[in-house]
Amino acid sequence: MNLWVLIIIIGSLTFIGRMSFLVLFGQRDMPKWALTALQYVPVTALTALAMPAIILNDGAVDVSFNAKIIAGLVAVFIAWRTKNLLLTIVLGMLTFWILTAVGL
Repeated sequence: MNLWVLIIIIGSLTFIGRMSFLVLFGQRDMPKWALTALQYVPVTALTALAMPAIILNDGAVDVSFNAKIIAGLVAVFIAWRTKNLLLTIVLGMLTFWILTAVGL
């Protein structure tokens, strides 16, 4: 099969799958429980992306006192106090870079 045909088919299926929710449910009000649950999506997505990078070292779980763990804890504290996602990422990474430069 031609690569371009395959790309068009996969793109079309993805578009139809995502568009179907807008067409079917776009004019309806979402239930309160769904809106409440959607508020936690950014936090869970960031956690799912960050935790493997923080606790895995060469494919094994490593929870020793290191720069990644400290920076992760700093980021959690900043997120808890400020509720600002961008500030959490920036200060967490800054903490990691400083601790790595110091040699921890």
